[in-house]
Formats: sequence, C-alpha cells, structure tokens
Amino acid sequence: MTINIGDSMHMSNHERLLNARHHDPFSLLGLHGEQGKHVLRVFRPHAESVSLQGPDGPALLTKVDPRGLFEWSGKHAPARPLHLRVVEDGREFEIIDPYSLPPVLSEQEIYLFNEGRLLEAYRTLGSHPAVLDGIEGVRFAVWAPSAERVSVVGNFNRWDGRVHMMRVRGASGVWELFIPGLRPGDLYKYEIRNRDSGAILIKTDPYAQQFEPRPGTAAVVPGPSAHAWGDEGWLRERAQRDWLHAPMNIYEMHAGSWRRHPDGRFYSYRELADSLVPYVKDLGYTHIEFLPITEHPLDESWGYQTTGYFAPTARFGTPDDLKYLIDACHQAGLGAIL
Repeated sequence: MTINIGDSMHMSNHERLLNARHHDPFSLLGLHGEQGKHVLRVFRPHAESVSLQGPDGPALLTKVDPRGLFEWSGKHAPARPLHLRVVEDGREFEIIDPYSLPPVLSEQEIYLFNEGRLLEAYRTLGSHPAVLDGIEGVRFAVWAPSAERVSVVGNFNRWDGRVHMMRVRGASGVWELFIPGLRPGDLYKYEIRNRDSGAILIKTDPYAQQFEPRPGTAAVVPGPSAHAWGDEGWLRERAQRDWLHAPMNIYEMHAGSWRRHPDGRFYSYRELADSLVPYVKDLGYTHIEFLPITEHPLDESWGYQTTGYFAPTARFGTPDDLKYLIDACHQAGLGAIL
C-alpha cells in the first residue's frame, strides 16, 4: 500500500484520531470542557455501545462515527474515575477510561531522561504493575522519538493499535500509557507509526522484564516476585572479603548445553540449582560464569543475540526460578557471574 505522508497534514483532528495518526490522542479522548459543557469522548473501534456508569444509572454515549467514536456531554462533570460499560460482539464488560487519568511518569523522570542521567531507566521504561489514583493496572513507557503515534497492543485489545494509543511527553520522545485492569501475564507489544514514512511497525518492548517462550516474541507484563532470598550470610562475607587478593577459580558454562534430559529438554533454572551447584562446588570452583541467559531467539546459539537485556530467557523458567538458582549459588559459597 502506498502511503501519502501529506494526507495526515490535511486531515481534521477527528480524522487523524480515527485513522490512528494523531500525535496527541489525549487532546481529544477522555473528559474535556468544551463550549461550557463537559464532553467525554471514547474511541472503541469494535464496540457496539458504550455507557458511562454513574450513581444515577448508566448514560448511553452517542456513536458519532460508525468507526467507533462515542461521545457524551453534560453540564456537570461525572465523578472520576470514569467507569464505562462496553458491549463488543455481544459481550458486556466494564473498563475505566484510561484517557481521563493523569500522566504516569514524573517530570523528574522525564528531565533526567532528557539529560541522559536516568541511570535506572528500566524502572521507568517498560511495563510495570502500578496503582494510579487508587486504580490498579499496568503502566507502559517506551522511547520512540521518530514516531507519529505509538500504541500498546496485546491479547487484551485484539492487538489493535487504535484501542490504546499512548501519550507523548513533550519533545522527550517518551510515550506512556496507564491501562487499568491489566494483570501480570498479559502479552503486549508496541505498534509504532513512523512520522516520516508512515510505515507501521510492530515492536516488542526493549525494556521488558519477561517474554513469552520462543518462537513467540511478545513481552509479558511482569508479576511481583515471590522468592524469599536466603543468601544474607554470603552477602555479609562478600562485603568483608579482600577479593583483589583472594583466589578465584571460575567455571564457565552454557545453561542450554551443560546437561539435558534424555528427551533433549533443557534443564530448568531450578534443576540447574540442584545439580550444577553441588557439582561445581565439589570441583573446588569459587564462581560460576553463565553464558548469556538474557532473552534470545535461537536455541542453537550461545545466547549472544540478545533481544531482551532486562529479561531472563523463558526457555529455562521464570525470573523467580533464576533467583532460586542465584540464591543456591550464594548459599553454597559460589559467586555468580552473568
């Protein structure tokens, strides 16, 4: 399909929104004061109807465009957060309008990012379960400086980039969105429209902390850790050790080929903890150096084609399973080098 970049320039704001080409969807969607009234605008391309839930009962929004644009207006602003009842394909469910919520990231985070001094960017970018204005959900943030529009797509919105278009934070190139109701384990990617070519690209999250198993490439919303660490003694001893003058004997290994089950299956992180750790300890080594266990696509590789620098590969288990392995190393007196 040939894309005329100039077409977007001649569209009205509503047309840019309906064509998923609006750089600032928050300027139209959500609750706004317009001409002395409060106007709520909702874009749900697959919805048959949308109702605003209130103390006096539901108020049906008017479908002002068959492509899925709904509007409500009134003299008095409805109470926040805005609960919406949506009907899609005969299925009825309730959501909280994400476009009536405030920004997620702080001005300090954006400032430090622009300065190149956001030293723990993985805490800001990526997906993180969070609570915003008392609402549980997931916040997303990604840097896409050449984008005209960025959306979160996933198994919760039909992978449709029109449903959850993100907010851009000034000229930083950082896009963010808080989606109420999402849970750990949900799959997602980003849909990005290039502002120069108009090309639409589907990209996984470079700051994801978890991915679905290969050959899938979607990021996974992480959950809270349930691992209880037991390596306090080793950490105390390490802090006092004169490591520059201490002997060091490193056992380097690749988790995918060190040992396998008779049917060819990989050993999991937990199985490695139970078999690898005592083996290395018995040989007299002081450290285990793991070839890359960050996420990568190819089983036959050594792991150096990393696609997720902040996520342990799912082929051996979960992040908590990796913590179990590292914990087992420390409790056995072995350092772990990644």
